[in-house]
Amino acid sequence: MRTKNENKAAAIRENAMKMIVAEGFDGFSMQKLAKSANVSPATLYIYYKNKEDLLNQLFNEVQQTFADVALEGFNPQLSFEEGLWIQWKNRLKFVLEYPVHFSFYEQFRNSPLINSSGIHLSSFKENMKQFVINAIQKGELKMMAPEIFWSVAYGSFYSLVKFHLQEKTMMGNDFKLNEVTLKTTFDIIVKALKP
Repeated sequence: MRTKNENKAAAIRENAMKMIVAEGFDGFSMQKLAKSANVSPATLYIYYKNKEDLLNQLFNEVQQTFADVALEGFNPQLSFEEGLWIQWKNRLKFVLEYPVHFSFYEQFRNSPLINSSGIHLSSFKENMKQFVINAIQKGELKMMAPEIFWSVAYGSFYSLVKFHLQEKTMMGNDFKLNEVTLKTTFDIIVKALKP
């Protein structure tokens, strides 16, 4: 059971993420956050040194949540196809269970803030690197630059996620991502990546 202080800290984090997702980093301020979280501005400085500290801690926490979900049932030693399918399903699970976290995570990763010294690398990257190396060594994956691999292996996945979150296709039709659509796309991607 959470204490009153843990509830207050959680409310501050949730409100900060929602505000950043809605208004961007330029629209975010400690004053606005205090008002939104229904706490005094001084209370924020009990938990965080300053705005940068808050943002870094928030990203590190969300990154860890993402890693925990993405690595569920995953092992870098798995076959390429099985491991990648687990990644797609786990990443979708993260998006669906934590949509605000996902949007914040993407905004932060695509901003200059990602280069802050307060950002900690999670074990996630090392797991993914080892997974790809193992797949190449086992002859299950073509050798390619990491950027090409990521674009092919996950680009289509994140496009589907974007359509799902917007609930529209490029033609303006309603769209909901389901496992059949996900698996159909996945099968095409795996064929493209295999030697």
